[in-house]
Amino acid sequence: MIAADARPSDKKDVDLGAMPEWDLSALYAGQDAPEVAADIAKARTDAAHIKSTYQGKLLLLAADGGQLVKAIKAYEALSDLIGKLGSYAGLLYAANTADSARAKFYGDVQENITAITTDLVFFELELNQIAPEVLAKALTHPVLAPYKPWFDDLTKEKPYQLEEKLEQVFHEKSTTSRASWNRLFNETMTALRFDVEGEPGPLALEPTLNLLSNPDGARRKAAAEAVAKVLKENNRLFSLITNTLAKDKEISDRWRGFKDVADSRHLANRVEREVVDALVAAVHDAYPRTAHRYYALKAKWLGMDKLAYWDRNAPLPEKPERIMTWKDAERTVLSAYAGFAPEMSSIAKKFFDSGWIDAPLREGKQPGAFSHPTVPSAHPYILLNYQGKARDVMTLAHELGHGVHQVLAAPQGPLLAPTPLTLAETASVFGEMLTFKALLAEATDPRERKALMAGKVEDMINTVVRQIAFYTFERRVHEARRAGELTSEQLGDIWMDVQRQSLGPAIDFKSGYENYWAYIPHFIHSPFYVYAYAFGDCLVNSLYGLYQEAHPGFVQKYFDMLKAGGSKHHSELLAPFGLDARDPKFWGKGLSVLEGMIDELEKM
Repeated sequence: MIAADARPSDKKDVDLGAMPEWDLSALYAGQDAPEVAADIAKARTDAAHIKSTYQGKLLLLAADGGQLVKAIKAYEALSDLIGKLGSYAGLLYAANTADSARAKFYGDVQENITAITTDLVFFELELNQIAPEVLAKALTHPVLAPYKPWFDDLTKEKPYQLEEKLEQVFHEKSTTSRASWNRLFNETMTALRFDVEGEPGPLALEPTLNLLSNPDGARRKAAAEAVAKVLKENNRLFSLITNTLAKDKEISDRWRGFKDVADSRHLANRVEREVVDALVAAVHDAYPRTAHRYYALKAKWLGMDKLAYWDRNAPLPEKPERIMTWKDAERTVLSAYAGFAPEMSSIAKKFFDSGWIDAPLREGKQPGAFSHPTVPSAHPYILLNYQGKARDVMTLAHELGHGVHQVLAAPQGPLLAPTPLTLAETASVFGEMLTFKALLAEATDPRERKALMAGKVEDMINTVVRQIAFYTFERRVHEARRAGELTSEQLGDIWMDVQRQSLGPAIDFKSGYENYWAYIPHFIHSPFYVYAYAFGDCLVNSLYGLYQEAHPGFVQKYFDMLKAGGSKHHSELLAPFGLDARDPKFWGKGLSVLEGMIDELEKM
């Protein structure tokens, strides 16, 4: 599941038109459908069959690629079935995390999946014991050959794998360790209510955060203070969750032999540590030329010496109010996609026409947005909390980009379709850029053009500067946790130090902001995920520049990249475009796009 992209956006009492709620029947008719129990039983039987048939025999089978491929096909089919069960339970739960029946169903399915897949722990361990020369010969078999990228990735895991019994213990206990703490965070966050002065009643997190982009400064301040108050009241719990998960990760990393706190994420992303370090160094170096400069400019526009932290996403004072109905949003995004490639638009349209989107804000619904690929035998689903602002339209474009990517990659199959996070953000950010350009082209009022440009700069700062700052925060927390448990105050101090460095002297960090680290879901669900956003944004800036320059065969190369899914390394995917993420200049080129947009705003 692509992690939630929590972006602020105003809520207005306006009619946004009929909005879709997803139809999960492509997976199962309901949580009590007999097919659910039948598939759990089938998965259990199939796992037992794979274990009894292949355990201890894979090394012998490897002598014949035709025999080995039978084992891989069985494993792949079971991966799809298990993924279907897990996807359905997760999506049902995300649509209403406050529903106790859904929460129980989600927990029960996760426990079943963990128990079933414990029988399969041996499979990849044994494959990694096959001698390289034997595997190379087996992979010459025409049916097995397409799985070579999967075997290559599997080989990279070998130095960090443990013996089977230990792997089983780690796997089986995940239900009562990391998974349980994640669920506690989710359900706690969903249950929180914020008393915002001037609002008729307590609000959930999503609409409260949305007030941070309200035109009324008093409402922004009231919302920010309400968030700070509730997070402070709960920071002992959030500190416990953070400390426990950081320690849990440290134990796993130590047993597996990972040296750096983020090495396991880099391995999962199939990206080298030095590539990420180069990205981080480039963004840190650009702080003064990007975020610091922009927020000083915005403070001037708003007539302030400094921006209070709750004014960071304030709309410009002369910004025309424009609320976009759901149909307007659909038309805008599909038109932008069609202008790039009709095929891209036609794939995206399926999401609107087929019940693949859950759009409205709803009590108990998970905050933010995501696109979940589910499994290749089905199709992706998108969750939004749509409220009619330009940022919501951009979020729709972002998640549809993920969705299109996931549809195009699905033919690679369950083992090769999943895309590393660094490349998974490429299509989403590219979709945003197409939509931004479309909105900008439609805007005839100079004030609206300026507001759109400022909004895009803020989104890019949030995607690049903020996410690298989040990554820096995580690194410092996980490194400090190795020396002992961290208090809420220590977590707040690290947060504030990183925020001051990244956002700069034009932001006034008033009391209360030190607790804002607590609501960021990425820190809990996917440690060190966040740099993938910056990776994707800088990559897309470079790609879009080539598109504008009419790079030969760009559209076909772009589609080939998306269709590859996880079957190719980032270096292979970028080579046709003449791009290399290992070159430090690559990141500077991406950041120069953001700097250039701020240059334009300074002239307006």
